[in-house]
Amino acid sequence: MRWCAAILLLGAAPLWPASSPPSENVIIQRSVQANQRDWQAAPQYDYMERDQTGKGTRTYQVSMILGTPYRRLVAIDRKPLLSGRQAQEQRKMEAAMAGRQRESPGRREARVASYRRERHAEHLLIEQLTEAFDFRLVGQRTLDGRPAYLLQANPRPGYNPPNRDSRVLRGMQGELWIDAQTYQWMKVTAVVIRPVQIVGLLARVEPGTSFELEYRAVMPDIWLPVHYAMKATATVLGMFRHAIQDDESYYGYQKAGPQAAI
Repeated sequence: MRWCAAILLLGAAPLWPASSPPSENVIIQRSVQANQRDWQAAPQYDYMERDQTGKGTRTYQVSMILGTPYRRLVAIDRKPLLSGRQAQEQRKMEAAMAGRQRESPGRREARVASYRRERHAEHLLIEQLTEAFDFRLVGQRTLDGRPAYLLQANPRPGYNPPNRDSRVLRGMQGELWIDAQTYQWMKVTAVVIRPVQIVGLLARVEPGTSFELEYRAVMPDIWLPVHYAMKATATVLGMFRHAIQDDESYYGYQKAGPQAAI
């Protein structure tokens, strides 16, 4: 409250424009365009990745090497590797780089094509969020000090998922935070509210399954993921329950070096 009062007393420009916010459809359309630009730019960046597991954390340096990423272990439980392990991981990375430099054109093409297929599959699921849900503008909010549009997402009747992974979206609802200035996605949350069959009658995703994805600016016009969390419960053959949990943080983005290009 003191911060808001100080702005008013100083006569600072208001956080929100005086005009009414765009419609839900306009906000979503602009956000899809911004998200597509971010996805295309992502391979141009190296970054750090910290994975939370039941046994602690592992931190990797992810570098693009000749068209595909390479993950080098650099820390365990937030502690840098001992010098001997560091040297071992460095030798493994150098061997991988040398192997990629020697590979035949056909082998290299297959490696890069596999990476691109994986990226496309992951992006397709994110893209489907705007196809699988009907959005309602809840209002204008502030997230990390930036003005944002908060939209409620509810399952769209008649949605036809294009693949197995997208089927779970039929039973989810969530929220989408979109930056009001750039229309980049800031935060996506979703939770399963009813069981969803994903492999015929063999497997079913149960209510309570959820995920959260957060983005932040790495350049004025490029926003990339900084956090991904997922908790999933599935029932297989109607009897066996499996619980899966994933928590990953991404930081330290910087432009990939000359070794990235093919």
